Amino acid sequence: MTQPTLGDAIHAALSTADPRAKLMATRKVARDWRLGRLAFQFPNAMPERPARPEHPELLPPGRMPKRRKGGSERGRIALWHAIAHIEFVAIDLALDMAGRFGAEMGEAFTSDFLSVAADEALHFAIIQRHLVSMGATYGDLPAHDGLWEAADATRHDVAARLAVVPMVLEARGLDVTPATLERVEQSGDKTGARILTRILADEIRHVRCGVIHLKAWCDAQGLSLESCWQMLVGRYFRGSVKPPFNDSARHAAGLPREMYMALAV
Repeated sequence: MTQPTLGDAIHAALSTADPRAKLMATRKVARDWRLGRLAFQFPNAMPERPARPEHPELLPPGRMPKRRKGGSERGRIALWHAIAHIEFVAIDLALDMAGRFGAEMGEAFTSDFLSVAADEALHFAIIQRHLVSMGATYGDLPAHDGLWEAADATRHDVAARLAVVPMVLEARGLDVTPATLERVEQSGDKTGARILTRILADEIRHVRCGVIHLKAWCDAQGLSLESCWQMLVGRYFRGSVKPPFNDSARHAAGLPREMYMALAV
């Protein structure tokens, strides 16, 4: 009997639209790979876009309704829905990283990003449970597709993908989470505070994965990590690298201050 391939398993997870089914498929592919049940082969290209559920409605970032800053129940639901969407897209970002570039980058790279995908699936699951406790569910509100646009722009270049997704977008998560955590704590949401604390710790490791594998790529090319990252961000990232920065979390993830301050606006 022919052993199923890792590439086909990742493709199937990316092609799963239903959120709960995607979580299960993601955790299964990570577990099956860890247990040696999948051949390290990628017979088919990854889908150009992952499957998405019918809801939430995806809007351009400029058309997203403004979230209220107050502590109303509606505002809390909007906050957690936005976080849930980030984590849901992050599942696909990690799966696509492993499936699209695994053959090129090797088994250690692939294992790292499958582990990231499994973390993101867990994050989404606990946030969805928190939303349900507030009488809501993922899909109730619109969301934007800006995160996947960054993946699409770097689909042909593993170095660009590593530079932009873990080392800019996820690093930005390190910056904004402490203020969100403080706001959640002040609202008395102890469960939400525990969720964000867990996510922050995991995201430091996710950013570090990007740093480690981009450095390995740069070393193989005889390039400086710092100058290569700055060049790739300037070329492929449409936004800006801006403060405030969570310097301690970034340092723990392997991002020295001088590296990103050179691009700060």
